[in-house]
Amino acid sequence: MDHLSHTSSGIPLEPVYGPADRSGDPPAPGAFPFTRGNFSTGYRGRLWTFRQYSGFGTAEESNERYRYLLDQGGTGLSVALDLPTQCGYDSDDPEYGEEVGRVGVAVDTLADAEILFDSIPLDKISTSFTINGTAAILLAFYVAAAEKKGVPREKLTGTIQNDILKEYASRGTWIWPPEPSLRLIADTIEFCAAEVPRFNAISVAGAHFRDAGANAVQEMAFTLADGVTYCDTVVERGRMTIDQFAPQISFFFYTHGDFFEEIAKYRAGRRRWATIVRERWGAKTDKAAMFRFGCVSGGASLYAPQAQNNLVRVAYEALASVLGGVQSMFTAAWDEPFALPSEESATLALRTQQILAYETGVARVADPLGGSYFVEALTDATEERIIEIMDDLEKHGGMVQSIEDGYLQGLIADEAYKIHQEVESGERPVVGVNKFVVDEPAPDLATYELDAEGRDKQLRRLAKVKADRDGVAVKEALAALARSAEGDDNLMHKLIDCANAYCTVGEMVSTLKSVWGEFQQPVVF
Repeated sequence: MDHLSHTSSGIPLEPVYGPADRSGDPPAPGAFPFTRGNFSTGYRGRLWTFRQYSGFGTAEESNERYRYLLDQGGTGLSVALDLPTQCGYDSDDPEYGEEVGRVGVAVDTLADAEILFDSIPLDKISTSFTINGTAAILLAFYVAAAEKKGVPREKLTGTIQNDILKEYASRGTWIWPPEPSLRLIADTIEFCAAEVPRFNAISVAGAHFRDAGANAVQEMAFTLADGVTYCDTVVERGRMTIDQFAPQISFFFYTHGDFFEEIAKYRAGRRRWATIVRERWGAKTDKAAMFRFGCVSGGASLYAPQAQNNLVRVAYEALASVLGGVQSMFTAAWDEPFALPSEESATLALRTQQILAYETGVARVADPLGGSYFVEALTDATEERIIEIMDDLEKHGGMVQSIEDGYLQGLIADEAYKIHQEVESGERPVVGVNKFVVDEPAPDLATYELDAEGRDKQLRRLAKVKADRDGVAVKEALAALARSAEGDDNLMHKLIDCANAYCTVGEMVSTLKSVWGEFQQPVVF
């Protein structure tokens, strides 16, 4: 594929565009179907949230980094959890000892959450959790920790990722089978709509499809198809209408380097979602139809060779994200292909957003690319491709069926192989990797490793919590959780009871496994 005549996803491009190439003038910013953005004044009323992803080691270490980032001008938190927490195991599980605190912060009980958010005003700072299988449990910890600080749940703002379908297809931190997992997600959506009205109960995440190998158009199509599945699940329960819960559904993506394709991806996705919400579920309010998304500038678009080139990549990707209308952004640090970011590189990544927001002028005008012959034509072409992919998945039985029989995983694997071959052959240029290559040593970086003392500290705290808590209250809370899991009660209230009794993540997960079983991954060739 000629990279000059096609986008990275394979959409053919003309050498020049004119009035005949676009379908017409899109509605103004703030008008349905929101192609040009959700708000009539763009970023003049409010900038996107500067939300740097961070979390490592113990709650004390992560709390220190969070407070540092906020002091440097960050306007929201994004919490990274370690693998045991993500997969539903406690830090004292012998099979997961080496993973404690390695890729995120270890959170075993409410005690860790209380330390993690110490001295952080949870009624003023929004918090995003990249957590899926155990998302409802982390939400329970967050609500309980906030209430212990005197912050009522209705004042909490933030997001839990809570998108299990993409875990089955691309990442792997699933726990239970799809049916009970969807039930738990619906419980969190209904709970937040009723009791935590400023908190997003789900962030439907295409970013992980992208990291697994999907192209930009597939990323958007797969994500919207997941969103349809979640909304169908809630609507079919008959307890809430789309207008009651859809305003608390958000989305999450990667922005890569194909500048105009990424902008068109977001514009097309916003238009398609608004159309689906109105036509499929009969939404009556604009607020329900709005497509709210956060993104990461970085991910698989960053490379280890000539690693400081990543500074430039992230800056261009951040600009594309803003021109696409992002609500919240994490700019990756240049050294992330090697390690957890240093304090210096994390600060520089944050400064990238701040310079973009305050020095370049891009936030002065809503959708400055609106009406561009090329951008509007590419938005139309991208939406057509999105519709084709979503229709194909629907014909295959929908997202759950496509995951259970491995069809979706096969589509991603095929595209990942294609992209890899294009980079290897030089057909897809990557500066420093297959173009303008120089022989240089890897940078000398101070990589983070949780030392034995840090791990021991986490284990000592967990042991103390178990020794000090009320054992009878723990047993009663877990038994009540199991009974509710067997019925159709909303589990969030029982999970909050478990959190307040200082039950562990592993104990709550094991209790639900005893009722629901575990997911068995299909073999994909």
